[in-house]
Amino acid sequence: MNNAYFDFAAPKNETVLGYAPGSAERKALQKTLAEMKSQMRDIPMYIDGEEVRSDNKKEIRPPHETKHLLGHFHASDEQHVHDAIDAALAARDSWAAMAWEHRAAIFMKAAELLATKYRFRMNAATMLGQSKNAYQAEIDSACELIDFLRFNVYFLTQIYKQQPISPVGMNNSMEYRPLEGFVLAVTPFNFTAIGGNLPTSAAMCGNVVVWKPANTQIYSASVFMEILIEAGLPGGVINLIYPSGPVVGEICFRHPAFAGVHFTGSTGVFQNMWKSIGDNIARYKSYPRIVGETGGKDFVFVHPTANVDAAVTGLLRGSFEYQGQKCSAASRAYLPANLAEEIKKKLVAEVATLKMGPVDNFENFVNAVIDEKAFNSITKYIDIVKSSNGDARILCGGGYDKKKGWFIEPTVIETTDPSYVTMCEEIFGPVLTIYTYEADQWMQALDVLDNTSPYALTGAIFAQDRYAIEYMTKALVNSAGNFYINDKPTGAVVGQQPFGGARASGTNDKAGSILNLYRWLSARTIKETHVPVENYRYPFHQAD
Repeated sequence: MNNAYFDFAAPKNETVLGYAPGSAERKALQKTLAEMKSQMRDIPMYIDGEEVRSDNKKEIRPPHETKHLLGHFHASDEQHVHDAIDAALAARDSWAAMAWEHRAAIFMKAAELLATKYRFRMNAATMLGQSKNAYQAEIDSACELIDFLRFNVYFLTQIYKQQPISPVGMNNSMEYRPLEGFVLAVTPFNFTAIGGNLPTSAAMCGNVVVWKPANTQIYSASVFMEILIEAGLPGGVINLIYPSGPVVGEICFRHPAFAGVHFTGSTGVFQNMWKSIGDNIARYKSYPRIVGETGGKDFVFVHPTANVDAAVTGLLRGSFEYQGQKCSAASRAYLPANLAEEIKKKLVAEVATLKMGPVDNFENFVNAVIDEKAFNSITKYIDIVKSSNGDARILCGGGYDKKKGWFIEPTVIETTDPSYVTMCEEIFGPVLTIYTYEADQWMQALDVLDNTSPYALTGAIFAQDRYAIEYMTKALVNSAGNFYINDKPTGAVVGQQPFGGARASGTNDKAGSILNLYRWLSARTIKETHVPVENYRYPFHQAD
């Protein structure tokens, strides 16, 4: 008999390991990197808890060492998508009925496995498959994913505790049901933690999931699936498949049991998803939940009173960590004329110290961009500047080479046009464009910033004048869902800075907070009257 109230204490954020020379974690990670690099992995789909293979095998190669073969994954076809949906729906009733403490225990165990047994394997997979350095992998595929699992269990417990009042004579309760159908999770290449969070946050709420990761993140996604299975996740709850985007969308968005999509990716893809869902709205048993975090053209605004060294560091880290392949990466900067020359001089000098190369050399700050498509897209913008007629120039960087991997130098562009193409369009690479404004026109420059881009994901301001900080915070209230004061616009931590933006950057449902979990629940109110009335008449009906 289950007659206890189960609680989960508020977690603490996972400690970030430093990987300093001579440290135990550095040695362990280097060993695991070498081992995984020497293996040829054969990566299956996971449908109904079973490994599934196809006749269509595709290569996986490190972006920073494209001649090396890490293994193959088995691509999915239309039938695999149908099989994944069927497996999810078959598992739904049992999974939804499982007592919360047992459902939660699976994800708490997964977090513990990731923090211990699998930590270096997951980090190494992210480093090799997605070309992240040791620190970027640690804060992503270890710490952030562990935090997502632990904090979401805690947040969901808090939701379940929220109950309506019950006056004398009745009992009112709120039941938080999963959605009626299946959830599609579509995840990006750039964060292993997002790849793990989008399917598990929905599953934690009792939903069943079809998970389609980006092909360039399959290497680490499959490791996380191994962890979930070892943690006791029942078959069919999360089904990991590798179809093309159009195939999975065509099948899932036309299915009557489609209940929602949890998405991180490009704005264009998300808008097409929304349109397709709208076109099929009459097919569905319930109105689907549409949750998406999309693009960004994230800004750094430097006030005339800013600390120069802090601004330079914020620009360098915010723009070039993980090669600028973060939705939150600093991509455009506004510098005041009184500080611009000093900032540019120091920034160029610091960029020159950044080492670039493969991930197994821990001295490298910059690694490769994810694939040839990204390489071509990013370098196109650099070439536009190189052929510019004078309204933009490259201050540093601008080089690129694909002989060994998809390497692009950290590049700083200066423009005299605040509407220049690299100030407006999302580049998603190691490219920062700066524009200088007149110091006494900083308020007007804020208006330019706010109206330059359709995105509103992250942004940062640097200033020491508190009145100016207050003014900018209010003036840019709709410009960024995550707003940073005297810090870079990247590095949101679960439980500390819930992440998401509005405008063209998504639905702002704040991953890493209780808000996101509400999207995967359907509440039912239950009223029980202890002694029901037996006469329809009210007292006021009686005659005087």
